[in-house]
Amino acid sequence: MTTKTLDYGLLILRVVLGIVMVAHGSQKLFTFGYPGVTAGMAQAGLPLPQLSAALIIAAEFGGGLLLIAGLLTRFAAASIAFGMAVASIQVHLPNGFFAPNGYEFTLMLASAALAVVLTGPGRFAVDAVIAHRRRTPAVDAYQTPARETARRVA
Repeated sequence: MTTKTLDYGLLILRVVLGIVMVAHGSQKLFTFGYPGVTAGMAQAGLPLPQLSAALIIAAEFGGGLLLIAGLLTRFAAASIAFGMAVASIQVHLPNGFFAPNGYEFTLMLASAALAVVLTGPGRFAVDAVIAHRRRTPAVDAYQTPARETARRVA
């Protein structure tokens, strides 16, 4: 595997996960509305339902947009992973594994988001552009032989 194929894989993972999260966040924000999401959080037994509703809307809608852009990627992905882990345990676990009400989908979303947290956004992201601009000659001189080999292969 080359660095280039890894970057394309991360781009696909990040953008598709972002689109799914924006869709779910939009549904919460524009269809159910904040009061409806708050009521759902209270019914699910989550503490501080008003705060929980605001956080999950922000994580899904805002975090999804950030993932698509590749901006603040690890923070956005961590927020999504945490939100989906809570949803899996608190809401979907009692319904078993399988969809439509089981935890398989939220578990998959949490796992995909955690993968992005662990790998980072890849080269095709705003974060990568910002990191490239911050580089100094001293940082470039500190490249390890393995990283240099991977760079030449790509």
